[in-house]
Order: sequence, then C-alpha cells, then structure tokens
Amino acid sequence: MTTRTSKRTLYRLRGVAPTVEAMFDALDAGQLERVHADFDIPESLDVPAVLVTGSFEQPVASWCDEVFRTTGVEVVLPVKRSAGLLMLAVDGEVYAIGYDQGFRLVPERLKDHRFGLGFASRRVDPGRIRDLVSHTPGGGRTDITLVPGGASVWSLGIVEHAQIVRRLGGHLDDIPLTISRNNPARISSAEGGAGLRLQLGVEGTDLISDIRAIARVLREEKPSPELEFVEHVVPVGDPLLLTRLEAVLDDLLGQEPDGRIRVAVPADHWDDYEAARAFRARIRSTEVGRSTDDFDLEYVLCRARVQRAGSRVTALREGTVTLYRHSRADRADEIWTSSALRWIEAEVFLGSRRFFLMDGHWYEIDQEYLRTIRSHVERLITDTPSVDLPPWVLGEKERTYNESVPDRRPGYVCFDRDNVRTALHRGNGVEICDLLSPDNVLVMVKRAKGSDALSHLFSQALVAVQTLRNSPEGRERFAEKVAAARKGSGLPEGFRPSKVVFAILLKDGTDLTADTLFPFSQVTLVQTARTLEAWGVQVEVVGIASTPPDGASAGIRRSVA
Repeated sequence: MTTRTSKRTLYRLRGVAPTVEAMFDALDAGQLERVHADFDIPESLDVPAVLVTGSFEQPVASWCDEVFRTTGVEVVLPVKRSAGLLMLAVDGEVYAIGYDQGFRLVPERLKDHRFGLGFASRRVDPGRIRDLVSHTPGGGRTDITLVPGGASVWSLGIVEHAQIVRRLGGHLDDIPLTISRNNPARISSAEGGAGLRLQLGVEGTDLISDIRAIARVLREEKPSPELEFVEHVVPVGDPLLLTRLEAVLDDLLGQEPDGRIRVAVPADHWDDYEAARAFRARIRSTEVGRSTDDFDLEYVLCRARVQRAGSRVTALREGTVTLYRHSRADRADEIWTSSALRWIEAEVFLGSRRFFLMDGHWYEIDQEYLRTIRSHVERLITDTPSVDLPPWVLGEKERTYNESVPDRRPGYVCFDRDNVRTALHRGNGVEICDLLSPDNVLVMVKRAKGSDALSHLFSQALVAVQTLRNSPEGRERFAEKVAAARKGSGLPEGFRPSKVVFAILLKDGTDLTADTLFPFSQVTLVQTARTLEAWGVQVEVVGIASTPPDGASAGIRRSVA
C-alpha cells in the first residue's frame, strides 16, 4: 500500500525571494559542482519551485585501505550517496526539503534557525517530550536527552532561564496535517530545531497543504505555557547592537585564550561530528590547514589572534572547518564543511546585559529571568485543586488546622509533627507531610507571614521525597505509620510519592496568586518544583480557603490563581 506521507526535514529560508531565479542564485555553486547537479522546475506544484538532484561519489570507500593493511586482501568498492533538494515558495516564504544527502545542499547562512523550534514549542505535547537538546551558556555543555516513550518537560530537569533549548521533539497535539486527516486519532511526532522533522504529505497538494498548516501555527498561535521558555532566549537582530557585540568579540579574539571562548559543536551536525575521524581548519591561509583528530580550538584562536584588529570575526566567519570520515582527510572523504565561527561559543557583557554567541548567531539571555519565574509560578498555582481541604479559621494555629482536617474530610491522615526517624535522621526525624490525602498525595501545609516560612516548607518537601525515594528504612517506617492510622489499610507495595501539594494560607487570608506570593518565595518555589519534577514528582500549589473566627459564611474567601 502506498503511503501518503514520508518523514522529512523542512527548512524555512530567510532572505530568498519567492522566485525560481532567486532560489537558483541562493544555492552554493561549489556544492552543486561537487554533486554534478541536475536541475528541474516542477510545474505541477503550481508554486515556484526548483528541484536539484545529484550524488556524492567516492571512488574507493575509506575503509578499503585499512582492510588491505590488516588482511592483505585488496578490496575496491565505491561509495555513492544520492542527494535531492526541493526548494519551493509557498505564500511568499521559501522552504527547502532534503532527500538523502540533499540536506547538505541547504545553504546554512539562509536557514531560519528558530523555525522548527518555534513550531515544536507551539504544538508538541509538553507532557510527552521525547527528544531534547539543551545548551548551558558559558559552560560549553550540551545535554542530549532521549525518552522514547515521552516524559513531562519538567521531569527532564530543564533550568528555564539558564539553558538554551536547541532541539525539541515529542508527540504532536492535534493539527490538520496529511498524516492525521483521515485518522485524527493517529499519533504523530515532530522534532524541531533549525529544521522541522515530521511526516509530510508526499503528493504535491498534500505537501503544500501541510506547509500552510505549519505556517498558520507559527503565525497565529502562541507557545504552550509549559514550553514558552524555549523562546525566552532572544536572537539579536539590531544591526547596531550586533556591530557592538562583534567589536567586543574581535577584541577578545586578539587576546591570549582565558577560557571565555569555548568549543561548541553545531547543533544540527552532531551525527557528522560523531562520524568524523579528521578535522581541518583553515583561517585565511594559503596552505591547506592543519588536520587533527578533533576540532582544534587552539589552532583556530591562534590564527584569529594574528589577524588585523577589526577583521578577526570576519576571518572566522569566512574560515572553514571540514570534517572527514577517514583520518587521511582526502577530498573524497569529506563529510561537511562549515564556517569556523559556528564552532566557537562566547559570552559577552554590555553593561548589565548578557549576550551569547552560538552557532554563529548572537542571543540575549537573562532578560526574561523574572518573567520565566513568574510564568512557572502561574502554572504551579491552580484554582482547581486535586485535594479537597476545608477552610482555615483565621487565627487558628497551623497544628490545630491540620489535626481538624481528618474529622472534616474523611480519608485524610494528619502527620503534622509525627516524624519518621531513620539511621540518617535520628534526632527529630523527618516530617514526611502534614496531611496524606486519600489517594496518597503528600500535602505540605503552611500559614505564611513571610518568605522564611515557605522556604522551610519547600525544603521539607525535598527532604521528605528524598527519604521516601532513597531510604528503605524511611519508606518502611512511614508505611507503618500509615497502616496504623488507617487501621491496617496502608500504602501500596513499593510506594513512591508521585505528587506533592503545597497548601498555603497567606497572612490575613489574602488570595494566593503569582502577584501575592512573596517574590523570594517564587524563586525558591520554582527551584524546588524543578527538582521534584526532575525526580518524577508532580507539584501543585493551592491557596487554602479562609473564614473569619466567628465562622460567618459571608466572610468565606477562596484563594485562587
């Protein structure tokens, strides 16, 4: 049976006019010559389009010589990889799709590097993330996480304001693509970085329809609340600001290396990096350049340092790094060539503003920190609590409230100050929770007049969850307490906490919202939630209803988000 879709990577190109002539002109002549390119203009698509086909040929596979030296058996086998590239203009935007090795023909300088990521942040299910690549600015560290079955984005340990997400993949929410048109229940997925990899229609009309659906999502929708942090790292577009940043970097390149410039593998070429057996950098040199078994940052910085002031960044941008699949580094072994500037990262400060060079592009970071924190707090505070807690009589002590809950809400158990003692926690032991809900949710209760009380509450949750996760003795002691309180009906075997609820009464019964929660507490709450979610524990924050001391129903207030 012929399938209607095929998994492809779609790129959106910037700076290319939506005409056949402009698409031809945008292609790299050297690359086209290398693949002995043929051209066609597909008229059946009814949009301006260019099709390039060719092949990368290697007369003798790179491993043949090694086999001969090892075994004495002469083997001569060629390598030939096909390459196809379709460029098409849809509604004034130019897109490109590579077939086999055709993605190597997409001009790097023209890629919209936030295209795929922008779509993923709007349509990938935040609870079913399968693929995440993030980078820590200034640390030279890239984390790659693969979860085939999918996981919540917060369980992956992302630090929103301190990491740049470079690729995001997961299950798609409902979208009218060809793959789901006849079967809306069919599960599909997408991976977004510079390109967008997903199932696209094979028939011309289906492909164009899918591209329009993707463009509509980017044009009309906002990122999902849980994934909006992906776009908090803002690309710098101001020409004057870019000039200032490159002047600072140029000066930095003229100094002796001090660790402020680091190696950074281009995000969309990790597979090429892993496959490479030789690297050759060439920075304004008439010579071939030095071949090494890994990217040679020392050589690149040395070549930049000897350039004239004001020309060093340009020298790296025009310089090249070539990857080879064999240590002999012959032209026939070439995998990929890119600008040398893509292989470094640098951090630059202009006053209090912080900027980061990555993949040859400048980004401003940190400026969204407070908005990121607030956004996360707004997600945590819910006006539809999963726990049913009674109102708190204003003036009533915290312990009195906790002890009253089981009488007013059957099924709840109070463990306020009923601590678990272990070999690690001898003294006063560990307070696992203030209340345990009927479905075994740990409820931490606090009447807070300031941020100190809430800091203690959040720390209590971390210690409690750590104890139940990592201490067999702690789990056993807590299970015994639950069984005694419930008269034999204890916790499920192998119990691990899956959810923590912070139930808070602010001073004087003020409604709990992101506006009323103490600013310092917002930061510590988010840090705590990130840690717990990284352990697979869901976090919920609720405001406790309050009532005046006289119990008058007219005075009942509900804390909501």
